[in-house]
Amino acid sequence: MSVIMYGIPNCDTIKKAKKWLESHQIDFTFHDYRKHGITTEMVTEFCDIFGWELVLNKRGTTYRQLSDEQKNTLDKNSAIALLVEHPAMVKRPILRIGDLFHIGFKAEQYDNIFHV
Repeated sequence: MSVIMYGIPNCDTIKKAKKWLESHQIDFTFHDYRKHGITTEMVTEFCDIFGWELVLNKRGTTYRQLSDEQKNTLDKNSAIALLVEHPAMVKRPILRIGDLFHIGFKAEQYDNIFHV
């Protein structure tokens, strides 16, 4: 089973999710948006699966720094473009296990995903 975690390494939620996986001896690959890149295709796939409204992290600093006009005119296409330009706005982590995707981190959620 191939497990890939997408995110940025300095994120507290990413750190918690990594710690959970490591403490349960679950092998995973970490895809750092800043080191490994992020593409329109990747973000489009995330948005097709979860909906762009869920993929867009509105709680972060990067989102709050957008102009009111940018926030008020967001749609799927403009959100995808912004997410590619500013990967810190992608909700974290996104976890890919084979063909299945999960977003966010809560210990109970990972307990259920990995049946521990």
